[in-house]
Amino acid sequence: MLRIGELAKRADCLVQTVRFYESEGLLLEPARSEGNFRLYDDIHVQRLLFIRRCRAKDMTLGEIRQLLSFRDRPELDCGEVNSLVDSHIAQVRAKIKELRELERELTELRRSCDTARTARECGILNGLAEPA
Repeated sequence: MLRIGELAKRADCLVQTVRFYESEGLLLEPARSEGNFRLYDDIHVQRLLFIRRCRAKDMTLGEIRQLLSFRDRPELDCGEVNSLVDSHIAQVRAKIKELRELERELTELRRSCDTARTARECGILNGLAEPA
């Protein structure tokens, strides 16, 4: 059995992160010691590592919750898991498109001030002051 600090260390996260995932219902309720310390086992370690891997892929808590529900019921068909990941891929693609547009706008803004000038003449500052 592990205490919360040991669990956090194994998952390479903060104790507050463990508490947060517990409060969100993503981590199962731990056992308690006689001194009322939280006690975790390997199931908690594996679940927390799963959650951390999902977060590293920018999945929302809702998406993680859905994935965990399938993981907890391995007899279910994984078609919905595929759909969830397909939806997440679409979101990532949309975010990439938005970031490319932002990069284009910033590059254009940067080109508006290609030499050192006074702040009053700065193409970047003047460009940011204009309405979109």
